[in-house]
Amino acid sequence: MKTVFTASRLYTPLEEVERPVLFIEDGTITEVTSRSNKDIPGNASVVDLGDAVIAPGFLDIHIHGGAGLDVMLASPAELPRLGQFLATHGVSGYFPTTVAAPLDHTCAALERLANAIDAAQSRTNDDYVQARPLGIHLEGPFLSHKRRGVHPPEYLVAPTIDVFDRLWQAARGHVRMLTIAPEIPGAMEVIAEAARRNVCVSIGHSDAELPIAQNAVKAGARHATHTFNAMRPLDHRDPGIIGEVLTDNQITADIIVDGIHVAPTVVQLFLQAKGVDRAVLITDAISATGMPDGRYKLGPIEVEVKDGKCTSGGSLAGSVLTMDRAVRNVTQFARWSLKDAVRAATLNPARAAGLERQGQLVAGAEASFTVLSPAGEVRKTIVRGRGY
Repeated sequence: MKTVFTASRLYTPLEEVERPVLFIEDGTITEVTSRSNKDIPGNASVVDLGDAVIAPGFLDIHIHGGAGLDVMLASPAELPRLGQFLATHGVSGYFPTTVAAPLDHTCAALERLANAIDAAQSRTNDDYVQARPLGIHLEGPFLSHKRRGVHPPEYLVAPTIDVFDRLWQAARGHVRMLTIAPEIPGAMEVIAEAARRNVCVSIGHSDAELPIAQNAVKAGARHATHTFNAMRPLDHRDPGIIGEVLTDNQITADIIVDGIHVAPTVVQLFLQAKGVDRAVLITDAISATGMPDGRYKLGPIEVEVKDGKCTSGGSLAGSVLTMDRAVRNVTQFARWSLKDAVRAATLNPARAAGLERQGQLVAGAEASFTVLSPAGEVRKTIVRGRGY
C-alpha cells in the first residue's frame, strides 16, 4: 500500500521542496514532488506532518556507543537498544566504531558486530523504530603513538596487509571505514589494499607532514577523521596533515561539532574550507551519551564524564554529542542554513562512505527520514518506511 507524507518543507537535501508530497511503498521512496505539481491519490494513506521539515535520516559514520552501551562490548541482542536511542535523535543508520584493543578482543567484537549487521539487514518487521548498523568503522589499530589520543599504546599495531585481512575476515567484509595514520611504516600498502576492497580510508590520529598526507590520498585515502583532533597541529610554515585535509578537494572530512572538541570559530573555518559538499558531521559518541555523569567504558578504556565532557587520563575520550545537536550547532556556529547542515549529516557521509540508497530523499532511495521542527528538533524518525 502506498503511503504519502506531507509537510511544510522537504530537503532532498540537494533541493528544498515546498509543500512536499513524499510517496513510499514497501520501504522505498517512489516519488518526491510538491502538492502544486501532483494531487494525492484517493486510495493512498496520508500522513500530514503539519509545519514539519522532512529530511533524510541522519548517518553517523563514527560512533562508539550510547544509551549505556559500548559497541565493542555489547551483544547483538543489546544493539537494538542503541538503535532505538539513535532514532530518537534522527539517526537512521550508523557505523559502529572500534578503538584500539587486544587484537583477539577486537576480532571477537567484529564478529559480534557483523552478526548484528546481518541481522539488521534481514529484519523487515521490527516492533520499534531503530537506527541500523550499516558497516563497521575501524578506528585503529593503525594509529600514531604520538597522536593516539586515549587509544592504549600497548594495543597499537604496525599496519600490515595480514593484520588488516585478519580484521576484515573477522568482520566478514563489513568493514566500511578505516582510520589510519599514513606516516607509519607499512601504512601506504594497507591504504591501497583497503581502498581496493572499497573501504573508505580515512587519515587521522596522525602526525603526518604534508607530503605524506598527500601521498596517502594518491594511495587511496579519501577522507579524514575528526579533523583537528588527534592530528599534527596546523602551522603556517608546516601545514602538515591538516593543510592537506583543508585544501584538497578530492577528499571529504569529518568534524565533531560539540563546542568542546573544536572551537566554534575553527568549526566555521573548517566548514568554509570543505564547503557544503565535502563537510561531514560525526558524533564520536560513547556509551555515556544520553546517560548521567559518571564513569563509562570506551572499549577497554575507562572514561569519566562530567558536564558533557568525556576524558581519560586528562585527554578527550569521545563525546556525548547527538547528531541532531551537531546539526543545530552548525546552524549556530557557522550560520549555515538548516538544509546545508542536514546535508553534512546525510548525503555527505553517505557519499563519503559509499552508502547506496542512503542519505537522500529521491525515487528509489530507502524510505528512511527524520521529521524535524522548523528549528531542527527531531519529532520522529522513519526507518525503511516504519515508525509513523
